[in-house]
Formats: sequence, structure tokens, C-alpha cells
Amino acid sequence: MRTNINLWWILAGFFLFIAVVYTVWNVIAHPDLPFVRAVEWVGSIALLFATLMALMIGFYVNQIHKAQSGELPEDILTADIDDGDPEMGEFSPWSWWPIVLAGSAAIAMIGFAVGTWMIPVGIGVFVVAIVGWVFEYYRGYFAR
Repeated sequence: MRTNINLWWILAGFFLFIAVVYTVWNVIAHPDLPFVRAVEWVGSIALLFATLMALMIGFYVNQIHKAQSGELPEDILTADIDDGDPEMGEFSPWSWWPIVLAGSAAIAMIGFAVGTWMIPVGIGVFVVAIVGWVFEYYRGYFAR
């Protein structure tokens, strides 16, 4: 985990360095233009935002590392695979509802391209699919 944090700080520094080099390079390449027009603003701002995003991710990972108060099993060289295998929950391998849910999202997205009348149809199928998935264990063979 500590290595991941350091990599994000290094990546943020790299993006900042490249943003400065990119901006200076544009100013040098266009000596006849004033500074405001010589700078290619889209690339410079995009690189600065990449710097900020790397800093945010590095800060977040650092805070998580402090909050967990210990090393993860992935960071210990003598750990077994089973040490980092927590219980993820109960999933139904026989369930068709996730496929119906994906189909409803596809219908709604196709509605943006083909016709807006398909969006309510996709939303209706979504509601049916999410209710069916949530209440899957309350009906039929698997009821409890």
C-alpha cells in the first residue's frame, strides 16, 4: 500500500513537470504571439487537472492506509492467497435478473440514439428487473 501511495505522488509530480514543460514549449515555439495566445490552454489545463487527480487519488489512498492501521495481506511477502480472500456476500449464480438489468440499460441508451420514446421503456424494464432481483429470494424455489 505504501508503494501505491508513493507511485501516485511520483505520478502527480510527473504530470506537473510535463505541464510546465508543455506550456513553456508552446511559448518558445510561438515567440511572435503574446503569452496568452502562445499557450495552448487545453493541453496545459488538462495536464494540470491530471496532476490534481493524481494528488487526490494519492491523498485518498494515504488516508485509507492510515485508517486501516496495519498492512494488507497483499503487502506481506509471506502471506497466503487465502489471507486476502474475504467474504464478498451471497450471489445467485442462477439469476437472470442482472442480464435483464443490463438489457434495460441498453434499451435506454439506444433510446438516446434512435428515439426518445425508448427511454421510458428502458426505465420500465429497469424497475421490473431491480424489483425482481431484490425480491428473488422471497418467491419460488429459493424462498426463505
